[in-house]
Amino acid sequence: MATVAVAAMALPGLARASDKPLVFCADASPEGFDPALWDSSATSNVTTQIFNGLVSYQRGTATLKPALATAWQVSPDARTVSFTLRRGVAFHTTPYFTPTRPMNADDVMFSFTRLVDPQIPFNRAFPATFVHAQSLGLAQMIAGIDRVDDHTVRFRLHRGNVNFLSYFASAFASIHSAEYAAQLLAAGRASAINNQPVGTGPWRFKSYRKDDVLRLQPHPAFWGGVQKPRALIFAISREPNVRVQKLARGECHVAAAIRDVDVSTLSGHPRVKIMKTRALNISYLAFNLQRPLLARREVREALDIAIDRNALFKVLFPRGDALQAVSAFPPSVPGFNTALRNDYDPARARALLAQAGVPPGTSIDLWALPISRPTNPNGQLMAQLIQADWAQVGIRARILTYEWGEYLKRANSGEHDVYMSGWSTDVPSADDFLAPNLTCASSRGGIKFCNPEFDALLEAARAEVDEPKRLALYERAQAIFKRERPWITMAHSSIYIPLRKDVQGFVMAADGSVDFEGVWRE
Repeated sequence: MATVAVAAMALPGLARASDKPLVFCADASPEGFDPALWDSSATSNVTTQIFNGLVSYQRGTATLKPALATAWQVSPDARTVSFTLRRGVAFHTTPYFTPTRPMNADDVMFSFTRLVDPQIPFNRAFPATFVHAQSLGLAQMIAGIDRVDDHTVRFRLHRGNVNFLSYFASAFASIHSAEYAAQLLAAGRASAINNQPVGTGPWRFKSYRKDDVLRLQPHPAFWGGVQKPRALIFAISREPNVRVQKLARGECHVAAAIRDVDVSTLSGHPRVKIMKTRALNISYLAFNLQRPLLARREVREALDIAIDRNALFKVLFPRGDALQAVSAFPPSVPGFNTALRNDYDPARARALLAQAGVPPGTSIDLWALPISRPTNPNGQLMAQLIQADWAQVGIRARILTYEWGEYLKRANSGEHDVYMSGWSTDVPSADDFLAPNLTCASSRGGIKFCNPEFDALLEAARAEVDEPKRLALYERAQAIFKRERPWITMAHSSIYIPLRKDVQGFVMAADGSVDFEGVWRE
């Protein structure tokens, strides 16, 4: 199974500068600027502009294209992937770093060795959790990384993995400058890699004020061509209606995905257009399986089937564009198990709770999502509707919420009982939904789901080159997921992104993420 890609051509016309900045109304602040450390969309929307990976997706499709690698080869048994690196790629020059050489194999070696070896000097100086890489089990997956020469790197796996190539298009796999890392390490400032970023992407870091504004400048030596706008500005506004008003007034030119209720507000605006896609996403409620009460499968099932999804959807998704989630990924993804169903059965829920010895009036903390997402446009309202449903079966839900960064931090450390979350990807792959979220590798401290039978099916699917057999393994894994119910699956949604009509070159991604390479205003 050998695959070879050719070099991508620079976008035409990008060498000319423009006097018009491009402003994006973002819905949340980035958690940091090192793409290896974070897996939230608020962060990856920023780091995508600053960094490149070895490969990327052709925007709007699931087709891989060259980025910092111009070609790649995958062995027939899917155990070896070799990359030919693009020559002459310049890292950003900033007030805090001046590169002395183009990107080469040393940078790839640093970027990935850092993800799998906690003993390298940089990791000892700046210990960190690489959330997405850890959730995939990358350290256990990779047998070795070889620097073949200055422009060739080879990855060797313990077992075949037909999905491995696609990992290199993820934000966590972005390429850092080994030279910059060495400079930070020598100065005792290794942690600055997270707040003073240096990448190879079309935009370079200028300044940032948390919860307010992020400013980026065009990278004048970008291998894909200099960007037209003189600046890319992230104007951060948590409130959805504020973003809508700013876009309507022309204070921003593209906005983060809007709610169903905002579509009608903007649809008649003469200078605004709205892009739409049926996204590869899901919202869900995740249980903390370290809690003795929620570690019991029958309790999780009872809380699931106590929710009246039909009533909830009428309130939260009045346009009818959302789909009730039954499994861990949408039906459009190959390998979806069509035999799975959602139930609404309060009587059975009460019986299950009684069987588990849960007395009426038992209290559970329910965390409401603090920001609006297409799959969960109003976390407080969703929480209130679920609170009412759970009350009918004798469970008292105490609704809590936190600022977005604090919410993520506390949930990752396991302070919740049940919290609202979600996932999206730009490629229709079962592995992209299951592996980062539901494997034992993704369960830090036993908070999340860990089932050896489920893991074994995913490992077998990754190594299976015969597609029908691989998809059958994913179907079996979903049956375990539905039986064990680590999540209460909620919604798959359409995504609406509004932009001013003078914005050119913007292509909507299947996960609602934004990429401003080659985007400008007329």
